[in-house]
Amino acid sequence: MKGLLNLKALGLMTATATFIAAPIQAETLRLLTWGGYAPKEVISDFEKETGISVKVTKSNNEDMISKLRATRGAGFDLAQPSQDRITSAQADFDIYKPIDLSKINADQIIGSMLEATKKSTMHNGKVYGVPHVWGTSGLIVNRKTAGQVADYTDLCDTRLNGAVSYRLKRPTIIGFAFAMGEDPFGAYGDKGQYQAILNKVESKLIECKSNVKAYWSGGDALLNLMRSGEVNAAMAWDAGGWKLNKENKDITFIAPKSGALGWIDTFALPRKSKAENAAYQWINYVMRPDVAAKITEAAGNFTAAKGSDDYVNDTLKAQFKESFSQEAIDNIKWYPPVPAGLEEMEGKVLDRVKAAS
Repeated sequence: MKGLLNLKALGLMTATATFIAAPIQAETLRLLTWGGYAPKEVISDFEKETGISVKVTKSNNEDMISKLRATRGAGFDLAQPSQDRITSAQADFDIYKPIDLSKINADQIIGSMLEATKKSTMHNGKVYGVPHVWGTSGLIVNRKTAGQVADYTDLCDTRLNGAVSYRLKRPTIIGFAFAMGEDPFGAYGDKGQYQAILNKVESKLIECKSNVKAYWSGGDALLNLMRSGEVNAAMAWDAGGWKLNKENKDITFIAPKSGALGWIDTFALPRKSKAENAAYQWINYVMRPDVAAKITEAAGNFTAAKGSDDYVNDTLKAQFKESFSQEAIDNIKWYPPVPAGLEEMEGKVLDRVKAAS
C-alpha cells in the first residue's frame, strides 16, 4: 500500500482502482501450420523472449483453405500454406492479406527462395507469402531389392509386382508425367494440352496397378510397409526416406532422373489476423539459423533460413548430400500455382485409376 501512496503523491496515478484494474494483456499468436513446424522447444523459447503465447493448430493445405474460407480469413493470425496454393485461394475466397516485406528480415532468408516465393505468391501485384520449410517428393528405394528404380515410371517394372506404393494424389500424376517426357507445369495454361497429358498418365497408372501393394495416404503407413519389406520402392517425401535410412542403410531417398518435385511451405497472413505484429515477430524469430535448425530436426526438412545447415546434425547433412547432387538440386521441379479447374480434372483421372480393375 505504501507503493500506491507514493505513486499517487507523484501524480502517476489517480485512483487505487485504476492500478488494480489494469492487468497486462498477454498477446496470443494463433498459428495454423503443419506438424513439426512449431516444436515445443521453439515455442517455449519464443514465448520467454517475447511474452507472446503461441496456440498451434496442425493442418494441411486443403484444411487451411477450408478453415479460412469458412471464416472469411478469421480465426488465425498466421498460416503456412504451400506456395502453389495461395494465389488461387486468394482469387477465389479473399482469405489472405498482403505481406509487408519491410517487416521481414530478408537477410536471414536464402535469396533465391525468397524471390521464387514472392513470384509464385504474387496476386494483383502484391506478395502474399514468404518461404519457410522446403522439401521434395521423389523416390524411397530399398537399394538391395529395388536398385533398378531411378525414376517414377520404374515403379512399374514387372520385377516389382505387388511391392510398390504411391499416393493417388496429384504429385503422382505430375511425377509420372515428367518421367514420361511431358512437361505438365508448362501445360498449365492450356487445358486441352493438360488433359492430353492426364490421359497418357492415366493409362500408365492403370497399367501399373498390379505392382501396387497399397495406395498410401498416411506417411506412417508407408514407412511401416517399407520397414516390413512388403514395399521395396515408393513415391514419397525426402524426409520419410531419411527417417528410414537411419534405421536401415539399404533404404534411402533418391531424387528421380526426371526431377524431384519441389515444394515450399510459406508464411501467409489470414485476412482478419488480430495479431499481425506477433506474426511478423514469429517469422523473424524462426528464421534465425539456430532456431531454423531446430525446426529442421523436428520436421525432417530444411528451411529457407541462411546458414541453418551449420546447426543441423551430421547425419541429416550426410543424408541430404547422398540424395541430392548439385545436378539433382538444379533439376528440382518447383510447383507453380495451380490454375483453377486443373485439380478437378486430376481428381477425375485419379477416380478412374482407383476404379479400374
